[in-house]
Amino acid sequence: MPKLSVLSMALLAIASSAAASDMLDAGASFPEFSLTAHDGSTISSADLAGAPYLVYYYPKADTPGCTKEACEFRDHWEDVKNAGLKVFGASYDTPEDNSAFAEKYSLQFLLLSDEEKTLAKAIGASSSMRPWPKRISYLVGADGTILKVYPKVSPAEHAGEVLEDLKALTE
Repeated sequence: MPKLSVLSMALLAIASSAAASDMLDAGASFPEFSLTAHDGSTISSADLAGAPYLVYYYPKADTPGCTKEACEFRDHWEDVKNAGLKVFGASYDTPEDNSAFAEKYSLQFLLLSDEEKTLAKAIGASSSMRPWPKRISYLVGADGTILKVYPKVSPAEHAGEVLEDLKALTE
């Protein structure tokens, strides 16, 4: 039995490092995308040129960690606006599920639906090990270049961390 536990842990470690290597690096261009937002609008990377933005993936709308992370951005909204940062949450949820989530928690930013997992696959957020995306984020500069990659996110601290990083990276 102990060998099975060691083997299981080794396989998980290999899968985790393989998944982390699928992420893009700071300095690379963020991939082009076009996704439906919870308000029915279409958001594309081309529309975002000229302003920094954050795309953060969350596993599932209206679950504890995802709610905490979204509400942290909501609660830091004045600072986010003052920094000129656009924030987009993304998941595999439908626009309708994202809309209910945004309405329930009075979120001021758009939630994007990536039901086909197109962007998630391009940026390393998808996982063959589970049916939901990984909790990762990318801070993207006004020119579309990735400023910072967040392979592990603490939902309770992410908004503050992003704001500090944006300030440090754009001064």
